[in-house]
Amino acid sequence: MKLYLIAAILLLASLFAASGIAAITRGWVLPWNRRHVHRLRLHGAGQLVAAFALCWQLVFGFLVDTSAIRQAGTLTGSALLLTGILMLAADQFLPRPKGAPRAE
Repeated sequence: MKLYLIAAILLLASLFAASGIAAITRGWVLPWNRRHVHRLRLHGAGQLVAAFALCWQLVFGFLVDTSAIRQAGTLTGSALLLTGILMLAADQFLPRPKGAPRAE
């Protein structure tokens, strides 16, 4: 059971990271997000932070045995995940910069 959960989280984090890299480097955003994304780099960075947070929680939640370190690590991962989500939200609510390209 544990292995299936680890594989699913790794797949989700990889897809999220790939989407963030595509947003930063190519200006490409998933079709259902294109209308909402105003700042491509902030959106991509938020996705990368969220993907890193998922991997961080995976490592500290499943691979670390010490209770105190596990608690601190997963709490840090939760703070990172919240930071990534706030970056994604800020990207949608901040106005589009003048002359900035729209998401493809």
